[in-house]
Amino acid sequence: MRTVKAILSGAVAVAALTAMVPAAYADMAEAQSNYTTFCAKCHGATGKGNGSGAATLATKPRDFTDCARMAKESDDVLFKTIKQGGKANGFSADMQAWNNAFEDGEIKDLVAYVRTFCKK
Repeated sequence: MRTVKAILSGAVAVAALTAMVPAAYADMAEAQSNYTTFCAKCHGATGKGNGSGAATLATKPRDFTDCARMAKESDDVLFKTIKQGGKANGFSADMQAWNNAFEDGEIKDLVAYVRTFCKK
C-alpha cells in the first residue's frame, strides 16, 4: 500500500510540474517539422520571408530574422495571427488561418520556434 501511495504521489507531482512548464520548453522538433511543412513555403526555410511561394503573394511574408520588427509583436499577437490569420489581426490577408490545422499547444510551439530566427 505504501508503494502505491508513493507512486501516486510521484505521478501527481510530475503532472503538476508538467502543467507549469513554460513555453521555453516547447517541442522544438515538432515545431520545426510543422514550420518546414506548413510555413517555410512562404516564410522561407530560414525565416527571411523568401520562400518559394512568397513571390505569388500581394504582401511579402514576415521576415522572422528582423529582430527589431519581431520585438514589436508579442507572443500573443503571433499566436492569434497563426490561429486566426493575418486579416483578423490587422495584417495581410495572405496569411491564412491555421486554426483547423494546429492545436493551441502546437501554435505556441510554432511561436517559440519562429522566435529562434532572430539572432541578436
